[in-house]
Amino acid sequence: MQTGKGALTPRFDPTPRLALPYALFIPKERALLGDLLLALPMLLFALVAHEVAHGWTALRQGDDTAFKLGRLTFNPIPHIDPVMTILLPIGLWVMSGGQFTFGGARPVPITPRLFRNFRRGDLIVSSAGVITNFILAFVCALLFIALGAAHTALGGLGTSTVDSAQRMLAWGMYLNLILAVFNLIPIPPLDGSRLLYHALPPALGAQYRALDRFGFLILFGFFFLLKPVLYWFMQPASWVFYQLLHYSVPFAVGDGWNIFQR
Repeated sequence: MQTGKGALTPRFDPTPRLALPYALFIPKERALLGDLLLALPMLLFALVAHEVAHGWTALRQGDDTAFKLGRLTFNPIPHIDPVMTILLPIGLWVMSGGQFTFGGARPVPITPRLFRNFRRGDLIVSSAGVITNFILAFVCALLFIALGAAHTALGGLGTSTVDSAQRMLAWGMYLNLILAVFNLIPIPPLDGSRLLYHALPPALGAQYRALDRFGFLILFGFFFLLKPVLYWFMQPASWVFYQLLHYSVPFAVGDGWNIFQR
């Protein structure tokens, strides 16, 4: 029922499958919460996998710091930062109307001086998280296609469930690509700054790496003062996402794949 200027009034939904607080949301809020429940696990897994990749490759290069601290695990608890992993993603989700979310995990501790070869080890460890997120985006696309093909082979069984799963995987593609490309931005302490450091002359590289202590201030400056530059850096994520959709959408069982539409 509509009142006033087209506003929707909350109506009780008696469907027993829904928890009561969820059922009392107006339709727009219900869709927003539903998408959050699909996107947040994908974001959490992307963040945890990113950090585990750093720790695992560091161990392979001779640094066992993360291993000793119990950070080489896919159990999300040791990786969760209350602000970056919980409050920031939910806050961005609400403020953007469900169009965007982002976050971070507790950084895996790395001790580069323990690498058997500092330059080689630092390059491998710094790129490991980004490569992992790119791989996960492609894996999500393959699972999307496999679900659609299986749905067709089984005669259309469980359409609504498969549609929801494909929407979740679309969020997995998008969020992993956002995380990968964002981390390639050459601003300390992001991974891209570590990669750029090794491409600079030693003296300039040392000065550049000294910016680590101001990294998050510079990063927030980009968010609030240089948004067009940030959007330019993020263009590859959008391009790859739409390329993955180009091959995945023919296997969609509904329109749930369109994560920007409710």
